[in-house]
Amino acid sequence: MTTVITVVSGVILAYFLALNFIYMTTSTLAFLHLKKYVGRLESLHISDLVNAAGGMPITLVVPAFNEVTGIVESVRSLLTLQYSDYEIIVVNDGSTDTTLDRLIQAFELARAERIPSSSLSTAPVRAMYRAGRHPNLWVIDKENGGKADSLNAGLNHTRTPLFCAMDADTLLEPEALPRLVRPFLEDRTTIAAGGIVRIANGCSVEGGIVRQVLLPANMVARFQVVEYLRAFLATRVGWDVLRSTLIISGAFGVFKRGIVAQVGGFATDTVGEDMELVVRLHRHCRENQIKYRITFVPDPVAWTEAPEDLKSLGRQRDRWQRGLVQTLWRHRRMFGNPRYGPPGLIGFTYYTIFEVVGPIIEAFGFTFFLWALITGIAPISYVLAFFALAVAAGVALSVAAVALEELSFRRYTRPADLGRMIVVALIENFGYRQLSTWWRIKGIVSALRRDHTWGSLDRRGFTPSVESTRPAVIDLNADDLRTTTVSDQQ
Repeated sequence: MTTVITVVSGVILAYFLALNFIYMTTSTLAFLHLKKYVGRLESLHISDLVNAAGGMPITLVVPAFNEVTGIVESVRSLLTLQYSDYEIIVVNDGSTDTTLDRLIQAFELARAERIPSSSLSTAPVRAMYRAGRHPNLWVIDKENGGKADSLNAGLNHTRTPLFCAMDADTLLEPEALPRLVRPFLEDRTTIAAGGIVRIANGCSVEGGIVRQVLLPANMVARFQVVEYLRAFLATRVGWDVLRSTLIISGAFGVFKRGIVAQVGGFATDTVGEDMELVVRLHRHCRENQIKYRITFVPDPVAWTEAPEDLKSLGRQRDRWQRGLVQTLWRHRRMFGNPRYGPPGLIGFTYYTIFEVVGPIIEAFGFTFFLWALITGIAPISYVLAFFALAVAAGVALSVAAVALEELSFRRYTRPADLGRMIVVALIENFGYRQLSTWWRIKGIVSALRRDHTWGSLDRRGFTPSVESTRPAVIDLNADDLRTTTVSDQQ
């Protein structure tokens, strides 16, 4: 029995040691990269960037399903972007509420014709509209087919060399688009680039623009603020340095239209269409010896609304984990395969071991840790080592993510908010992390059961005062919307 306990405890400790080594490595790489990157930004004149980026026309494709609470505000936000040549295509994916009516009324839409540029298979398009006062705004009304299907419908009618895939509940900062197009200007081999996603809950929003960045009052949303900082600044920047970016958030990513159409567009048989496309692009380019770059850019910001109750958050994380498992299984030949370079050897291997198998080991580890404490059967050295690796290191990583935010972009200007984020970083490992692990395990089980449902999500919409509105329940059972994965998973 003693031997078994020693082996089990050794495996658990080895897992957490390896995980924390990876986190430490990516955080260190992120710190070094951000320090250099922020220095470059100081010499960047946004007007010059806007003029340069305007030489690459782009289309924003915005799938919308039952988004009546925020669709008008989101579109108004897009119309304020600092970019000289862009179009917006909102795809109404068979909404059963008044999303289309709100769009028609707010932007004076009229029936129009638009010749397709590609022929990806989608649910039938019922009508197309164009805005009277904003000729760069188009709306496609189609039968329900899900988010990926809507993106493909928008892609079919995109005429520009670049397109931006995003969510209807996303607000882009006015300078976000030229900043995200910048890698395509600097490196002609760039085929995809993703920006950072931040939590809009609690922020002051006027005219579709986040005017004041504030920490949300809701504790569940606060946990996600720190979680997103950790996922993007402390983790995803590091993966980009290692050339192993496998995820571009479905809320905000820019792609070259031609190559996406060439590989068949977005997959409609997964709830992880954003990650699946990025992995498929890696695989396509590696197998066909195409020189390419897929990158992450830390300064273009998209603001999104996060769930504020555990039930909705749990459904979201279950869905993200399902999408991760589906993608990794579909492209499993990349696992540890040197043919696929860093994305296969480093990125794919990490996600398989630490994001799919990892939650099971973590759950067992926490259970074993509690059992060891209660029974006293494990040596005190194991208890202390587990606490240091699983808890203290987790706290350190979250605090480091908050520090990276403060040292780089400083969006949260109130000292009180910074202090609250540090408190959240300290306490999230005592309950919230364990809940997240449980949700991810449920997602693995759901993936094994081939579950493709989406559940429902409470949305309040973007308003100057979040507390003044009541949540609207949105049915997401038709494979309609998704942001991305968080642990590095958002």
